[in-house]
Amino acid sequence: MTDSLFTPLTLGALSLPHRIIMPALTRMRAGEGGVPGPLAADYYAQRASSAMMITEATAVSVQGHGYPAMPGMYSADQVRGWRAVTEAVHERGGRIALQLVHHGRCSHSSYNPDSALPVAPSDLTPPGMAFGPTFNTLPYETPRALSVTEIGLIVVSFREAARLAMEAGFDAVEVHGANGFLIDQFLQDGSNLRTDAYGGSVEGRARFLFDVLEGVSREIGADRVGLRLSPHGSLGGLNDSDTETHFRQVIRALNPRGLAWLHLVEPRASAIGLGDDVSVDRANNAAMFREDFFGPLITAGGYSVEAGAEAVSSGLADAVAFGRLFIANPDLVERIRLGAPRNAFDRATAYGGGAEGYTDYPFLTE
Repeated sequence: MTDSLFTPLTLGALSLPHRIIMPALTRMRAGEGGVPGPLAADYYAQRASSAMMITEATAVSVQGHGYPAMPGMYSADQVRGWRAVTEAVHERGGRIALQLVHHGRCSHSSYNPDSALPVAPSDLTPPGMAFGPTFNTLPYETPRALSVTEIGLIVVSFREAARLAMEAGFDAVEVHGANGFLIDQFLQDGSNLRTDAYGGSVEGRARFLFDVLEGVSREIGADRVGLRLSPHGSLGGLNDSDTETHFRQVIRALNPRGLAWLHLVEPRASAIGLGDDVSVDRANNAAMFREDFFGPLITAGGYSVEAGAEAVSSGLADAVAFGRLFIANPDLVERIRLGAPRNAFDRATAYGGGAEGYTDYPFLTE
């Protein structure tokens, strides 16, 4: 039974008609200068029946980019491109949040006009390969450790991106603190070796996250700010010496901040962007941290519709995000409601390209 997915939900300032969320999904189809084009407006509008959609990760600065054809939110052209997206979504009665990110050490010097090295809490080289701006792969570089002054400037870039998001017509923003990117790099002690105010203790390592949340909340209101975290995630080579204890402290410290939602990625699917296998023997973040966060909780990561409905009906989460299902089924909500067959996801067309695998998945009516 999926009835639990079809009850209304309030996330801060947003009133949702049901609990089926479309999460941030990397698609690599932005145009020159990180500007979303008309295809992006079609893609998001097709999926406007979701309770709320969260855009693909969007860079808060040139330095924040980390994969090819990635959108940004720091220029007038980007604001105009995104405004076309939000207007198309709102015309169909949808709600849309912009996910804000800085890739940190998971970037590459080839994204920067001056070929500057990527930045991070500490000068530790991540394992594996980076995505270059021309869809090429390159070895990760050793990043440059940020100064305290530079950390403050990145906080400002998050706040400015949130302001521009409101100008572009978004209903909310989601701060991306997950998946091995800059905020996550600060949070985990395997990637943060700093001894100043932004390192050491859990409070120190979380200071950058809380600075970002405070700045963004002051700009647009905490009731329009969500946060994504991925405890136990290992993307980008991240690791922590005591994940449960450390993240529990961080999550409990979120409660006085009045955020609209917390979005937890399940570690069983932490590498799902790189393949379709879901690990079944990993920790359950929703179960582990549910009691620590007093606001609305969204859970994501390899859920079947049935498992998602059970997560909501059992109180494990307030809403469920379905990624690949929403890529392949623009009318996923109606298909779930009717118990109708669903289109299969085609990984070969997931990243880059044009309409194929983006806006050409058929609706039930087709």
